[in-house]
Amino acid sequence: MPTLRIFVTALLTFLCASAVSRSQQPTSPSSPASPGLLAGLTADFDRLAPQTIRPADGYIHYPYLIPAGYYPQMWDWDGFFIGSHWANQNTADAKYLRDWVLSFASSADADGYVAGCITSKGPRPFFGKFAMKPFLAQGAVLAAQKLGDYKWIRPVWPAMQRILEYRKKTQFDAKWNLWFWDNGLQSGADNSPALSNDPNDRSAILAVDASVWAMREYQAMAVIARHLDDNSLAAQYDREADATRKAIMKHLWRADTALFLNRRRDTGAWMPSITWSSFVPLAFGLLPQTEGARMVRMHLLNPAEMRSPYGFRSVAKSDPVYNNEAIIDPYSNWRGPIWINANYLDWLALRRYGFNVDANWLAGSLATILRNDIAKWGSMHEDYDAETGLGLAPTPAQSPGGKFAGFVGWNMLAEDMLQCEETGRHCMTFALKP
Repeated sequence: MPTLRIFVTALLTFLCASAVSRSQQPTSPSSPASPGLLAGLTADFDRLAPQTIRPADGYIHYPYLIPAGYYPQMWDWDGFFIGSHWANQNTADAKYLRDWVLSFASSADADGYVAGCITSKGPRPFFGKFAMKPFLAQGAVLAAQKLGDYKWIRPVWPAMQRILEYRKKTQFDAKWNLWFWDNGLQSGADNSPALSNDPNDRSAILAVDASVWAMREYQAMAVIARHLDDNSLAAQYDREADATRKAIMKHLWRADTALFLNRRRDTGAWMPSITWSSFVPLAFGLLPQTEGARMVRMHLLNPAEMRSPYGFRSVAKSDPVYNNEAIIDPYSNWRGPIWINANYLDWLALRRYGFNVDANWLAGSLATILRNDIAKWGSMHEDYDAETGLGLAPTPAQSPGGKFAGFVGWNMLAEDMLQCEETGRHCMTFALKP
């Protein structure tokens, strides 16, 4: 009997401790199966989405895409993601992505430089000579696929080739066959610990994301060249893309730790921070199934690193710089918070490598935090606290006139994810079809 009492006491202690432990853990937001989640998000976005489109004005000769709220300008990757959402929702609305391409391509100078931000008064050389990110050709292919028409590209085709060559002259390291950002700001992940904003250490880092996007641009340029009947040029672009892919696998993939990481150009030293950009190659299938799944399990789904109760962090929780501060000026915060565009790429990676339950959870989780944000503020924030799911920047104090400005932009990708998970429709993959 004493033995039985000891056993019962121990069992009760264990059950009570387990209940306390469970009660102290954060509760994940509801899943995509939550009744009305998709309908509610769609209604919210039907109201907010038009804020991302502005009529032609001044320097910009076509209707143009903006993040809205805090930002009235047209930006490089913002416009790509926003335009992709519009094209994914309605093929006729691929015209907005087409016009984004035309506006940026038409802004290239004689050398092929085009600013990453354009306003109605002209290009904005944000923080110096801020060249646009490698998204132009990808946007052109996605728009052309939806519209069933590549002819509109021909007038800006010479400019697109100059832009590609300018990037190779200014952001390519021939020693490594890899690509770099001018600084953290050019990458869009403004204060990423895997990059540098030190003016005395510019262009110092071989970047995983810069290299993947450059590879994708060459792939897209090859698709366009074939549609414009230049098979020789298409073959050249295919070779460039393949060379970059091989260099990524040779120099930026660490099989021992199952990670893609940035490196210094001068010494080859690894940048140890695990950031959102480490997972960009998975969105496009650079790893075989077994290795990709290993990386997802070890790092993306690891709660000590990337997975939070509400989505995926922009920097691993284990990193010393990890935080969820509402930073927006001069650098927005990519050292922890959830960003919807980065999470979209994570969602693509989950689906590609067979983590369908987790992809389903992510779509529902992101939709829930956005709906909660809209219910409270009438709009959205740029990023979200990874530990609470609450919106961060811009705060009212950071907004013009002290009134919450909001943000729409690429947050609309959450609708595409949820639609895909619940209905099997609008499953955009950014595939560059021949």
